[in-house]
Amino acid sequence: MSDFDLGRQMSRIDRFTYRFFWSLLWLVVKAWFRFRVVGGENLPKDEAYILSPVHRSYLDTPVSGMVTSRRLRFLGKESLWNSRFGGRFLTIVGGFPVERGTADRAALRACQEVLERGEPMVMFPEGTRRYGPVVLAEDMHAGPAFVALRAGVPIVPMGIAGTDHAMPGGSAFIRPTKVYMVVGEPLRPPVVEGRVPRRVVDEFTEELRQRMQMVFDEAQRLAGRPALPRPPDVPDGD
Repeated sequence: MSDFDLGRQMSRIDRFTYRFFWSLLWLVVKAWFRFRVVGGENLPKDEAYILSPVHRSYLDTPVSGMVTSRRLRFLGKESLWNSRFGGRFLTIVGGFPVERGTADRAALRACQEVLERGEPMVMFPEGTRRYGPVVLAEDMHAGPAFVALRAGVPIVPMGIAGTDHAMPGGSAFIRPTKVYMVVGEPLRPPVVEGRVPRRVVDEFTEELRQRMQMVFDEAQRLAGRPALPRPPDVPDGD
């Protein structure tokens, strides 16, 4: 993973390209889902942070990026950068590659470096796509909490309701369904000197889970519908 991938300064052309495609996607998503963002003022304006949405649909990644015009960074498989043009485009819109098969700690170090550069990023604490109206403790991954503690940045929980109805598990079609995104207040990590104790990571992860459940409940209430259960013969995962 090169320094170019993680921290290359955006040129004027890069910024124009990002704004163009972000605006285009915003218009498409707004027209199709009539999405509404509640609590957008909770997003930090001038500091790095981790945006941590619930994950119930393949649509959550592009939809999450609509809560702010500020570029959000996200992890991608290194193979996606095999194409020179495709890799350049992914980098401009916020992606950075992680070699498939590398240890999780390598990816976490890359996330920490991005945050230390002052850039916000998206990390799904549930790891992969889940089902149902409850954020389960056993589905939570410690990575976002660990990185937040190491980088000293806040985590912003976000509930998304409606994306699973727009594209249910096993469906190849996207339905025009109302989507609500509820952004919670930033969760500030405790200050830790030196090595981060596992106990602190676990406690912070549980606090994040509870906050995610709160904003997810609110998003479901606004949408007027609970999250869908897992369809038969459709496993969790992306």
